[in-house]
Amino acid sequence: MNSNDYVNGLYVKNGRLINDRPDGQSGIAKASAIKRAVDNDRKINQIAEGIQLAENKKRFNQLEY
Repeated sequence: MNSNDYVNGLYVKNGRLINDRPDGQSGIAKASAIKRAVDNDRKINQIAEGIQLAENKKRFNQLEY
């Protein structure tokens, strides 16, 4: 890559302009995105666990003694 092709995080590769700039997110924005992802994952896991418990309870009630 020629140094003339690299300007402010942009460069030309195979005739295309490639953006190699860093993210425009601040540390606080990244932290809030991570927190939101963790909270969302926790909710999904709770729902999945509830569904599994309901299925187990249904199977247990169908057992014949």
